Amino acid sequence: MDRKYIFEKVDHTLLTQTATWEEIKQICADAITYGVASVCIPPSYVKQAKEYVKDKMAVCTVIGFPNGYNTTAVKVYETKDAIANGADEIDMVINLGMLKDRRYDELREEIKQLKQACGDKVLKVIIETCLLTEDEKVKMCEIVTEAGADFIKTSTGFSTAGATFQDVALFKEHVGSNVRIKAAGGISSFDDADQFIKLGASRLGTSRIVKLAKNQTGTGY
Repeated sequence: MDRKYIFEKVDHTLLTQTATWEEIKQICADAITYGVASVCIPPSYVKQAKEYVKDKMAVCTVIGFPNGYNTTAVKVYETKDAIANGADEIDMVINLGMLKDRRYDELREEIKQLKQACGDKVLKVIIETCLLTEDEKVKMCEIVTEAGADFIKTSTGFSTAGATFQDVALFKEHVGSNVRIKAAGGISSFDDADQFIKLGASRLGTSRIVKLAKNQTGTGY
């Protein structure tokens, strides 16, 4: 197994409510050392993190996190603010109530507005698969594709479960060719990471893979 290949697909993540700057700085340093795709951190640390990593590492942050029920206007503002502070990638949470109510046009429009706010920055759409039916997951593949987002993402890591092999395989079957896949939450080993990639994920949201590489206990997101 080529660990370097896996690291290149990792969004090294720290999103706990109690995260301190020292902890954020440490994952940034580790991210640079291991050559991961990005660090995924809370919005309040984006400016500091970008100043710390400079051009050595992409900085990703989260919008409408973790529940997704902010208004679209708030999510757009959050996105613009994050980008102004130096964010390179945005992971937004959908409004799950809208999906359950079948307000598909509003969902699609919200994603479009955030993609417009992102400009040439990467937009990933978190659909929280553990709370959805199979039909809802397939519908979100369709909506994310139509809205022009860059990625569909399984999970926040803050709900009842994280990524599953079945969900990534389902995404691969139903998303358009313009949409990549991010598996996130609960990826606990290099073998799991490798399997997610083989199934079609091109990004992995996890805090554990780098910890495992450092011979630390692989707990958390």
